[in-house]
Amino acid sequence: MTSSAISCFNPSTPLTTHRPSSPLANSGYFSAIANPSGRKPNVTTISCSVHATPPPASLLFPKQKNHIFQPSIQTPTLSCGNAGGEEQDPSSPLHNQSWNLLQRATAFALDAVEGFIVSHEKRHPLPKTADPRFQIAGNYAPVPEQPVQHSLPVSGEIPCCIRGAYVRNGANPLHEPAGGHHLFDGDGMIHSVSFSGDGSASYACRFTETHRLVQERAMGRPIFPKAVGELHGHTGIARLLLFYARGLLGLLDHTRGIGVANAGLVYFNRRLLAMSEEDLPYHVRLTNSGDLETVCRYDFDGQLESDSSMIAHPKIDPSSKDLFSLSYDVIKKPYLKYLRFSPDGRKSADVEIPLPVPTMVHDFAITEKYVVIPDQQVVFSLGDLVRGGSPVVYDKTKMSRFGVLDKAAADASGIRWIDVPDCFCFHVWNAWEEPENDEIVVIGSCMTPPDSIFNESDEKLRSVLSEIRLNMRTGESMRRPIMAEADQMNLEAGMVNRNRLGRKTRFAYLALAEPWPKVSGFAKVDLSTGAVKKYVYGEKRFGGEPQFLPRTPEATEEDDGYILAFVHDEKEWKSELQIIDAMTLNLEATIDLPSRVPYGLHGTFIRAEDLQMQA
Repeated sequence: MTSSAISCFNPSTPLTTHRPSSPLANSGYFSAIANPSGRKPNVTTISCSVHATPPPASLLFPKQKNHIFQPSIQTPTLSCGNAGGEEQDPSSPLHNQSWNLLQRATAFALDAVEGFIVSHEKRHPLPKTADPRFQIAGNYAPVPEQPVQHSLPVSGEIPCCIRGAYVRNGANPLHEPAGGHHLFDGDGMIHSVSFSGDGSASYACRFTETHRLVQERAMGRPIFPKAVGELHGHTGIARLLLFYARGLLGLLDHTRGIGVANAGLVYFNRRLLAMSEEDLPYHVRLTNSGDLETVCRYDFDGQLESDSSMIAHPKIDPSSKDLFSLSYDVIKKPYLKYLRFSPDGRKSADVEIPLPVPTMVHDFAITEKYVVIPDQQVVFSLGDLVRGGSPVVYDKTKMSRFGVLDKAAADASGIRWIDVPDCFCFHVWNAWEEPENDEIVVIGSCMTPPDSIFNESDEKLRSVLSEIRLNMRTGESMRRPIMAEADQMNLEAGMVNRNRLGRKTRFAYLALAEPWPKVSGFAKVDLSTGAVKKYVYGEKRFGGEPQFLPRTPEATEEDDGYILAFVHDEKEWKSELQIIDAMTLNLEATIDLPSRVPYGLHGTFIRAEDLQMQA
């Protein structure tokens, strides 16, 4: 195709603004602003009333409730009761009324060691991938929680078929980092916009109350190791040893997960689950008023071990309603397990996937019959950590491959591995079977360099939307860019119509990740022709993952629905939610938000009828 196949859409019709009679109270916030250069205007700027002035250009954090450090800590119970979560053990060391003399002395000594580590780190420059001045600058900086606020100002008309809640996850560190920090290290915060169906909307944002966050809030400082920003080199090993020493001495509870629950969201079996791949999910409930509350760390009625985990991109089959997921381990075998749950939450037996080395498997795909598992070149190497480097390594000698396994398999004996050279898909958008060709088609964004998100590189990052064909008869593969070289753009976070997941789809809706890592708009890509329609937010206006919402669950046209996207204006320092017709890419409505919404990660939409059935 030629560049003429790319269309750029601008909102052309002025939107009528509806504002409630009572004024909104602007909430206080602190942030850091990087003031990067923006793109030239491509769309009409939609104004909204949030914060009138940008924050100062220094790293500042939202004010939190003052916590006086005491030598005894009691962790609040995060129990789901009959819902199947973990009961807090009353015999946990954190339930002791006071530390003994040995604990007090050891705590003082360990704090002194930590101080030495921090001072040592400050004498050496951090790479940009671990430097908080880059990772949480500008609109990546954290915000305080916001209780639900109703009757938000709306420009245009919210389609009456949108009833329910759009929820999006993201990283929002509670405390200022003492050392290295990567965007993925921040505490999980969910931003929610609720729709009543009468044209009104409400907003709230809340931390997911992980065991980690609860303890660090009580301590008044970060004390758990940060998986990406801190665990590198010898100081990373020292931090790990400090952490486990504190746990063994009863100074903190390290037995109930260390996850931040900041990446993925899925609604399954009447529960909204927040997850990051180093821990179990957390069950979060949306209240009748539109607020958010954490219920518990969720182990599926005791079916998952306390020390296990689940990746942040589970898949729900649109026909069977089964949930599929993966769990990987970076220390011990099996390095990867395949998980399957029936619609009522019953887990099938784990399937151990044989991998020779611990490998990052951030995402995967399903078809009608199969699960498609990538085994790629980004691996975990404790040896590199011991030698002073990063434990996340791009292994150029490893052959990337995809494993195809029957979704109902009881073991991995039937898995078929097919090599796909020089391929790293951080995200996989869809896959389907083409029996007439004996092929499975995988749609993903192939990223180079593969480890560029985690390790600093002089090579410019590229994320190329690609079609990968796995021939089940010959065992061969073919990979091609869906768009011509002249039309390439970085396309990352996004989705297809999830009502057609695992089936052949025509369209994908993907974030236009330019200038990297910011998102200047989204692209609607015709996967069969490579034609692209772009929707660009405008000068110094950026967003994140586009959320496709079918007009109705029964909609017959694949693109009959809406795109929901948080957009932040870096010039005016205001945030909004835009609703765009997915067929025409016309702007339907803009909702002014009472708080800045940082650039985040992944989200989902929960329909009103499902909200009423929450556990």
